[in-house]
Amino acid sequence: MSKSFAKIMLLIALAATILSACSPAGESSSRPTASASNNEITYATAKDINDMNPHLYTGSMPAQGMVYESLVENTSEGIKPLLASSWEISKDGKVYTFHLHQDVKFHDGEPFNAEAVKQNIDAVQHNAEKHSWIKLSTKIVECKVIDEHTVQLTLSEPYYPALAELSMTRPYVFLSPKDFKNGETMNGVNGYHGTGPYVLTAHEPEQYATFEANTDYWNGAPSIHKITAKVLPAGETTFLALQKGEVNFAFTDDRGADSMDVEAMKQLEASGDYQIVRSESMNTKMIVANSSRSGSPVHETAVRQALWHAVDRETISRDIMGGTETAANTLFSSNVNNADVPLETRSYDLAKAGSLLEQAGWKLDAGSGTRSKNGVPLSMSMYYDSNSSSQKIQAELIQSAAASIGIQLKLVGEESASIANRRTTGEYDLLFNQTWGLAYDPQSTISGFTSENAYLHTTQGIAQSGQLYEKINQVMVSSDEQKRKALYADILRTVHKEAVFIPLTNGNITVVAPSNLQHISFKQTQYELPFELMSFQ
Repeated sequence: MSKSFAKIMLLIALAATILSACSPAGESSSRPTASASNNEITYATAKDINDMNPHLYTGSMPAQGMVYESLVENTSEGIKPLLASSWEISKDGKVYTFHLHQDVKFHDGEPFNAEAVKQNIDAVQHNAEKHSWIKLSTKIVECKVIDEHTVQLTLSEPYYPALAELSMTRPYVFLSPKDFKNGETMNGVNGYHGTGPYVLTAHEPEQYATFEANTDYWNGAPSIHKITAKVLPAGETTFLALQKGEVNFAFTDDRGADSMDVEAMKQLEASGDYQIVRSESMNTKMIVANSSRSGSPVHETAVRQALWHAVDRETISRDIMGGTETAANTLFSSNVNNADVPLETRSYDLAKAGSLLEQAGWKLDAGSGTRSKNGVPLSMSMYYDSNSSSQKIQAELIQSAAASIGIQLKLVGEESASIANRRTTGEYDLLFNQTWGLAYDPQSTISGFTSENAYLHTTQGIAQSGQLYEKINQVMVSSDEQKRKALYADILRTVHKEAVFIPLTNGNITVVAPSNLQHISFKQTQYELPFELMSFQ
């Protein structure tokens, strides 16, 4: 048995022992507080809902998904109508004409109409630099009111992902114009009134937020009358709260952090009070490497490739994720459109990793156990979400394997918002992250390669960055499907060769819910849950 494997099994056994101690033998756990009679869900969240302004990025996406809606929605069958009942696209691919559902109102009673659509889209565009990661923001030329229920969007050039990007949880969703400040949303808003199935009715920062069913919802009032987001530390605290019935719902959050480990969820399921429901593979969880960080070893391709070989994905999949996520060998899984591209498999191989480092001139210092080159130690910092128990254990497993080949990894746990900020500013060597997900990939994640708000620092330091960015620009405007496929293949081969995105597992959304809750399903976005479709027996 390898040292890495032994260590991980010890960590898992310790976690299971702690959890078992929390539920004394002979005692039955408290039943969930929600039932068919009160029609309420109280879910645990490791972070507050924060600012719910849908045209910015600090708010909780699951919460925003309950309150706000887009013109169209992305489904497993493709783009479907939502606030727009239908649309046409001009022959040149530049003009989109949307016909809106009539008699839709915002939560404050204001009518949802073409003028409201224009005001919202204009507000987003007035802050376009903030949204540069989403390429649609750079293509919109004009939003024009045709009549009360018809609006026209004109682009500077054809852009095939336009509808997909209009379907995102943010920023192209709609807030009551009465909530705007001086006709804008970039400097804050006066309220959070959308058109969605739930209304935000109370918010105590860092404690809870309450959402009540929109009884006038245009698409039919939800069965679940009340949803409360309760802020709790992930891990044992959330587990105990579920056992006691203080909360009755938990799910993977919008940063990919898990609220409990697999063993804890299995224990809840075994009680009979709860069920576990998992989506299909939605994303790829990965380590993002900052190729543009000059002066750091992470700048070198050989170092990144060696680290790739030092990741034991099978152990992560089997022993940390309990077999709930599959090992990932590429940035996107083969079920993602235009991503089924043959690429070299870099398996877990410490000898190969050591050989790559030797060839690149990184020599092992027998005294310290750490390699160095030209007086620079092979040392890097790796950031993980402090609210994710599995990320911490994965980081420790990778750290142990890396140390065995002379790489020193300094692990730093931070809040997800802090890690997202590091990704934007470039203040990192390595960090945990995940792809956008089925609804948006590969186009959205790949668009992010050129954006400071996403992965520009990740890709900017590679030798072929200029060619890479040119191909990304071409693929986003190409109307030729075969040409797009070829361009995507070239893009994926480049970032795979440079090892700037080191895949771990194909992730999914996991829900822990009362056993009597029905119609639990998932959206393609991975960031939202359709609470409005759920009901109790």
